[in-house]
Amino acid sequence: MTKAEDKRLLEVFKEHAVLHGDFTLTSGLKSSYYFDGRLVTLWPEGAYLIGKKIFDILKGTSAEAVGGMTIGADPMVSAVAVVSHLEGKPIPAFIVRAETKVHGTQKRIEGPLKKGSRVAIVDDVITTGGSVLRAIEAVEAEGCKVVKVVVLLDRHQGGSDEIKRRGYDFTAILSANGEGEVRLA
Repeated sequence: MTKAEDKRLLEVFKEHAVLHGDFTLTSGLKSSYYFDGRLVTLWPEGAYLIGKKIFDILKGTSAEAVGGMTIGADPMVSAVAVVSHLEGKPIPAFIVRAETKVHGTQKRIEGPLKKGSRVAIVDDVITTGGSVLRAIEAVEAEGCKVVKVVVLLDRHQGGSDEIKRRGYDFTAILSANGEGEVRLA
């Protein structure tokens, strides 16, 4: 991805995803700002730029599939799968349910994930790392090896540190400081 595309991704994120007010995060923490990654990952230009950026990051790994927790990762993994197809190097996508499905196939992981695959885990925003760690736990229970973790935005509130402490190769595309200002990571 070019520097101009990186800069445009940052602009799109700032235009669409940075909200101010009183928020309770998934982690339970309170915040005066909120990053709604889905407002970028579900926006056509944002989806393309994110898919392209993550695909470029994954080219340097042995990842055979890309996935993460529903709902934050869903549009991201779809974007990566489409870009990878267009680039002639397909990377299948999967999503991890919060709980195992109780009907039909009774799966926790949806998509063409093969047991024992080397995978990348993605998420839109990381705060404490809970969603990423749940996705890692689910794929490792299927015998898969996590070779990369990529997030769109790191809030720098302990999550990325915990992922790295556990030995996972972690990359953030964007980064936020304590005042909610976003920049390229």
